[in-house]
Amino acid sequence: MKYMLLVCGDDTADASGTTPVEPWVEDLGDRRVRLHGHRLAPPDRAVTVRVRGGDVLRSDGPFAETKEYVAGFDILECAGMEEAIEAAARHPVAGIGAMEVRPFWEDEDAEARIRALDAELTGAARERDADRMTACYAPDATAFVDGREHRGADAVRKSIEELLTGVTGPVTREVVDLRVHVDESIAFGRALVRLRATRTDGTRIDDLMCVTTGYRDAGLRWLIAHEHVSRTTEERS
Repeated sequence: MKYMLLVCGDDTADASGTTPVEPWVEDLGDRRVRLHGHRLAPPDRAVTVRVRGGDVLRSDGPFAETKEYVAGFDILECAGMEEAIEAAARHPVAGIGAMEVRPFWEDEDAEARIRALDAELTGAARERDADRMTACYAPDATAFVDGREHRGADAVRKSIEELLTGVTGPVTREVVDLRVHVDESIAFGRALVRLRATRTDGTRIDDLMCVTTGYRDAGLRWLIAHEHVSRTTEERS
């Protein structure tokens, strides 16, 4: 389960004897407990935004005047809250400030949504629907196919159309094996994909390809942001 660790500093505390944070970061990173994190700029560089009556109200500084402030954050992946608390207690700032440990809201299965996106790509290929296929990619997606780079959704769409105009009938996209690793708003996948179709000259395409994919959480859905396709040694065409 994932936890947000908010590192709360204290302006009035004496930080001169605080141990470096690097050993904590390195240890938890090696054990794959800490996924990522970062320091934040001081509160005097914050901007607080409110909307009242349709007007945007901006004020410089944090939303609350307090001696304690959020100095940074870390994303942890732990078996449970007790493990997350143990990790937080070992953070150097815990001795002079405070560590807020909060679980992520678990209301969806990101991997299932990514697999559904892959199934949508398969269904769109079978129907020869270039619009549906292109909609699976982010507007700034980059795809590498057969050593050719296609940068941006328009270029990706053009490569899809080249494939579809070169064949007749349905395009069968069979995902032999798909492995997905999700990390917050990005994910990586590796799959073996067999592509079958009939060229306009009557010859058959039967290619087994290795597809490495980078996904991005676009808010309402996941999209393909990066794709690298290469034929394997088992290729038959």
